[in-house]
Amino acid sequence: MDTRHDYIRWFSELGIADVPSVGGKNASLGEMYRQLQGHGLRVPNGFAITADAYRAALDRAGAWDRLHAALDGIDPADVADLARRAAQAREIVYGAPLPPDLEDGILRAWRRLRGEYGDGLTVAVRSSATAEDLPGASFAGQHETFLHVGEEGLVDSVRRCFASLFTDRAIVYRIDNGFDHFKVYLSVGVMKMVRADLAAAGVIFTLDTETGFRDVVFVTGAYGLGENVVQGAVDPDEFYVFKPALRAGRRVVLRRSLGGKALRMVYAPAGGAGTTRNVATESDERARFCLGDAAVLELAEAALHIEEHYSAQAGHPVPMDIEWAQDGIDSKLYMVQARPETVASRQAVNRIDEYRLDGKAQVLATGRAVGGKVAAGRARVIAHADELGQFQPGDILVAEATMPDWGTVMKTAAAVVTDRGGRTCHAAIVAREIGVPAVVGCGGATAAIRTGDEITVSCAEGDAGHVYAGRVPFRKISTDLAAFPLPRTRLMVNIGNPDTAFRTRFLPNDGVGLARMEFIVADHIRIHPMALVHPEQVRDPAVRAEIGRLARNAPSPADYFVRELSEGIGTIAAAFWPKPVIVRMSDFKTNEYASLLGGSFFEPQEANPMLGFRGAARYTHPAYQEGFALECRALKRVRDDMGLANVRVMIPFCRRVREAEVVLHALEEQGLARGRDGLEIYVMCEIPNNVIQIDAFASLFDGFSIGSNDLTQLVLGVDRDSEIVAFDFDERDPGVLEMLRQAIVGAHRNGRHVGICGQAPSDYPEVALYLVEQGIDSISLNPDSVVATARRLVEVERKLGIPPRDGLD
Repeated sequence: MDTRHDYIRWFSELGIADVPSVGGKNASLGEMYRQLQGHGLRVPNGFAITADAYRAALDRAGAWDRLHAALDGIDPADVADLARRAAQAREIVYGAPLPPDLEDGILRAWRRLRGEYGDGLTVAVRSSATAEDLPGASFAGQHETFLHVGEEGLVDSVRRCFASLFTDRAIVYRIDNGFDHFKVYLSVGVMKMVRADLAAAGVIFTLDTETGFRDVVFVTGAYGLGENVVQGAVDPDEFYVFKPALRAGRRVVLRRSLGGKALRMVYAPAGGAGTTRNVATESDERARFCLGDAAVLELAEAALHIEEHYSAQAGHPVPMDIEWAQDGIDSKLYMVQARPETVASRQAVNRIDEYRLDGKAQVLATGRAVGGKVAAGRARVIAHADELGQFQPGDILVAEATMPDWGTVMKTAAAVVTDRGGRTCHAAIVAREIGVPAVVGCGGATAAIRTGDEITVSCAEGDAGHVYAGRVPFRKISTDLAAFPLPRTRLMVNIGNPDTAFRTRFLPNDGVGLARMEFIVADHIRIHPMALVHPEQVRDPAVRAEIGRLARNAPSPADYFVRELSEGIGTIAAAFWPKPVIVRMSDFKTNEYASLLGGSFFEPQEANPMLGFRGAARYTHPAYQEGFALECRALKRVRDDMGLANVRVMIPFCRRVREAEVVLHALEEQGLARGRDGLEIYVMCEIPNNVIQIDAFASLFDGFSIGSNDLTQLVLGVDRDSEIVAFDFDERDPGVLEMLRQAIVGAHRNGRHVGICGQAPSDYPEVALYLVEQGIDSISLNPDSVVATARRLVEVERKLGIPPRDGLD
């Protein structure tokens, strides 16, 4: 050891059992350095200055009585008095000289570290509280960190870390979590500085932070030092990796989202030790991802190793919160912190709280949604910390970004809205901890919203959160899944938006009965497939430029379509893995295709698109067969590269048996042969001819999904889009019900699965009763109808003498 008092301990000597001596952060660094180096991850070397050193410095200075005088009886609600007392406590600690043997030990340890890394060494000096990272009390962000510190500033940085035990926020945090100020001590970690200022850094969670879904690794990152991501000063890039696929050797990113990354934290060249500054990120850097796929996967594998190691030690799953940094000199990735995640992993799994907006209003701002709640209240725009005293409980906090010192005020907020930050920023972390909705990274919220405005913050509409003008009515629906009865009829969900997949998967379900491909194309890709295959045929320069901008991060425009579509489908398939996910090939009508970027250059004008060039008719037609090939490439990538073999393919609006044969042949040519690698292919049963010739269709397909909307309009001859005759559109008509009966009977006669994915059983209890009586295999519903319809189906089945299931199979 470096001193006779054992004040200095190297990472190679530390492990999780050393939390009382060096705090959670340093103990975890030691654990990773000692146990996991060489198992797919790197940890910079360093040493810890123990809590004994902190106590020795205060003992020697006789500081304890003065600290008691400063802190005893402190009231965290009195913000001004809190600030005064906290500053006094910090002065007492900072003013306590380090014992000579401690200071000498720190400098000798520094020289040893310099011998390992060279004369250009700088270090990160990081606080590590001895109660840190205990379950339910992460202490994250409560104490100070100093970056890019050289030998001349090292001792001073250590003293400043000791003093940061008494920041305003740390004092309030300890009071809120029941910690005694005088039983929490501070250790300091000194580790080789990873030159992320020249590369990138960020945060990894081994679960989805919004829903608690545990089968993904969630990686965030931005250029420069990682403090910007941790503090929420930037909107980072986001990536998801599916754990089961990664464990099976499938090295594919499940999903990605490009962040703004407006700022980059670098070292201040003329500043003192540990000085940093933010500079604007170059436009070309903002336009591309800060990490390539290989780096994302390396980080995900390292995170899996860390999670598995900590879980094995604990004897139960332990989702992790990990900080990473890339060194711009050696280009290598390093783990610089790891602690158990303490918010999303504690979400109740047996209760579902759903929020529904019951009205519409002007959208004032849009950003990334944190949580799934809705809140309404009066806005309070905070430009500077000295304005926090004006904040009233129940106000909605609106700011460019939030700071750790704002925690006391944030706990009284109804919701939080910020211009900057991603879903791992300070505002997001605090919002999750206190259970309020937050919309972060809005860009211009502080300009669009004024103090006193009545606003509604909604995080109940997927990954995108919205701030609406006024108080929009909403409701909360709570369901106790532990006591929730399930019908014998298979209960599936309809889904088109991948943003909602992780949340939707917690609903009672037997899989996805209808994943709408066209929703992903319209909302995420936004470009007509043929415009990506033949961009030269897009004659509008502005449209061509926008297509180029959207596709700039892919090897080619066509590859952009395949990547985005496969990641959208893959996200849905991963969320419900290993349950079946039936993906319907695109079913736009020509007027809908024309509304996509570049679409008007490829689509004909039709008098009645509902009955025109749609569905199976398009797939082998020269006008679209290259677009169909892109759809097939995306599906093949999901099944083959991502390993999500739970995906089944469904063909919509297939008019004739011959048409079905041609489409199946085209699928086989694209590598999607029915039966190969267990691939099942379904067909929509939505045209009377599908029912009349069901025996012939059954010889070609593995199952049927009844589309009651189109079937009803074609049986009754009613265009459901026509306001003049829409009153005649009724799924309860005897002719429609007879078609439903014949479809079910015919499918079962041929040993084929038959379900329904239309709205009828959700809207009409009598239709649900009729379908169950006819023995339908599954009913697929929109997510907001699942719970209510499940209850209804249980009652229907009880009337038929069918007992409910005890749980999902």
